Amino acid sequence: MARVRIRHTTRYDYSAPVGLSQHRLMVRPRDSHDLRLHDATMTISPAPEATRWAHDVFGNSVCLLDWAEGATTDHLEIVSTLDLEHFPAGPALPRATLDPSVEIFPFSYGAEEAPDLEHFRVRLLPDPQRRVDAWARRFLDPGGQTRTLPMLEAMTRAIRDEFSYEGRDAEGTNSPVVTLETGRGACRDFTLLMMEAARALGLAARFVTGYLYDSAGTEGVVGGGATHAWCSVYVPGAGWVEYDPTNGLVAGENLIRVGSTRTPEQAVPVGGGYIGTADAFAGLHVDVTVKVGDDPPATVSEPPPPPDNPA
Repeated sequence: MARVRIRHTTRYDYSAPVGLSQHRLMVRPRDSHDLRLHDATMTISPAPEATRWAHDVFGNSVCLLDWAEGATTDHLEIVSTLDLEHFPAGPALPRATLDPSVEIFPFSYGAEEAPDLEHFRVRLLPDPQRRVDAWARRFLDPGGQTRTLPMLEAMTRAIRDEFSYEGRDAEGTNSPVVTLETGRGACRDFTLLMMEAARALGLAARFVTGYLYDSAGTEGVVGGGATHAWCSVYVPGAGWVEYDPTNGLVAGENLIRVGSTRTPEQAVPVGGGYIGTADAFAGLHVDVTVKVGDDPPATVSEPPPPPDNPA
């Protein structure tokens, strides 16, 4: 168990007054058996005329912000503060709860679950030369039995060990084919590669957005204290098991889940635009501070890409 406090600041600056279109935020985790949310607050400047909360199609908590028609501003600052306790499953729990009938791969999802999982099994991007398929088959035992959970763990750690991590400010996610060709990528690129590889094997996989914390001071953890991306794969009995291919983490260790979606594009933490000229955009600054227990906070700053300009 870890007590985690997160402060996530997003600030847009403009060189001339602009209007603000509706903004959509995905920054509040859902309280669950593995995550106890003690407090969640948000401050916004300038204050919106209307703030509405809803659950999206996946059940994630989203916040919709609207400003008065005709109102203008030279900045937008959104500060989300979370105080929570995390109870990660860890690799031992999926093994203990796994349905014995799916211990060996391949297997078929049961008739009751298959219809609900179908959209999470559909590949997102074309792979005409079947590069992703070939990469995924590396983890099958050609001469014996392939054990399901060890296979997924091996896939996770192969991405960590064989690919080079690089932060990237440009928006969007590289296709798995590009990631395989270049051997490098950001956390969202590695996540999409593992999702598509799992789906190539017939498994249901989801994109997860949230935060990564480092409670033990482990060297080599990439993305600690910043927004992060990983995936979850549905395995009967064990449920949605989380895998972080950037760091080789399994079953939610050090991962604070905020939202789970079918595609990366559906998991944007802060989305919206402004109404004005293209050159009015002066800059965007994101600062995420994570404090675990009584340790001093570690701050990671990233300059994400500018928002879409609908004008």
